[in-house]
Amino acid sequence: MSQGQEILYYIYDESLGTSGEIQDGQEAEILEAAKEASAAEIISSSQDPEMITFPSTAITATSLSKSNEFFSIPEEEEGPSTLKSMPDADELSSGPVADKVALLVRFLLQKYHVKELVTKEDMLNTVTREYEDHFSMIFNTASERLELIFGIDVIELFPKSQCYLLFNKLGITYDGMVSGDTDSPKTGLMIIILGVIFMKGSRATEEEIWKVLNRMGIYSEKNHFMYGDSRKFITEDLVKQKYLEFRKVPNSDPARYDVLWGPRAHIEVNKVKFLEFFAKINDSDTPTFSTQYKEALKDEEERVRISSMAGPTLRSRARSKATSKSFSYH
Repeated sequence: MSQGQEILYYIYDESLGTSGEIQDGQEAEILEAAKEASAAEIISSSQDPEMITFPSTAITATSLSKSNEFFSIPEEEEGPSTLKSMPDADELSSGPVADKVALLVRFLLQKYHVKELVTKEDMLNTVTREYEDHFSMIFNTASERLELIFGIDVIELFPKSQCYLLFNKLGITYDGMVSGDTDSPKTGLMIIILGVIFMKGSRATEEEIWKVLNRMGIYSEKNHFMYGDSRKFITEDLVKQKYLEFRKVPNSDPARYDVLWGPRAHIEVNKVKFLEFFAKINDSDTPTFSTQYKEALKDEEERVRISSMAGPTLRSRARSKATSKSFSYH
């Protein structure tokens, strides 16, 4: 994808409660967010392996392209936008078809979180029979957004079975639900944070992470309407779940912290697949990110070596250990 071309991603974000349903009073707000985000983050390619952009949870459109500053926001480019594999873009940007895409994404996320199979009949009942002629377009668009935004694949069990399985292609087992917490699932936010760290060379400062999140409308000092207390989620919940690790910068006063992948992230996430995922949302080949690609291949070779030496019991014990202890800072 040459510089100046754009891919528009219609963003629908997770806002499901612990029961797998939209919380009271949120449905209208979530649907409106899904509709208005039809011009979500614009993904631009770059020869700089550190220039990678992430889907935004912001309701308004934001244009991201190459700049001297990491994740900077330049002036919007003129000219028409190009949708990747999304026919009838005008219909998808607003109106009843856009509503049905948002409804189907929400429905599929609900099925994913309760680990249920979904049939074409189920989906038709969701988008209503009135739009059956548009179903293929609606289904393909919803499936693409689930993959590109959340790393969730929608796979047909058998050819022509019209029965589908949803699974996390990145291998992450955390479903965003913190025990005893009523906040919405936050898996997508976690993926973005892990991605920032990975693309910054396996270590990012708190300031770098919050710079990205701020441009997505997520702030440390106030609750987000879908993610709630994002600072608590990042500095406590993800640390307790062993997905993140905070290390104090030596001799820093006031104290500053670097953020790294935690042991559970290293255990669960195949870095090659992780990098392929981010290359896909940037519409580029993984070798473009040469440094990260080499690191990912080396890491996967080490994972295979350890896996061949350790039996299933040992791996299960390691995962259990990674999630049994708790640590937070601040």
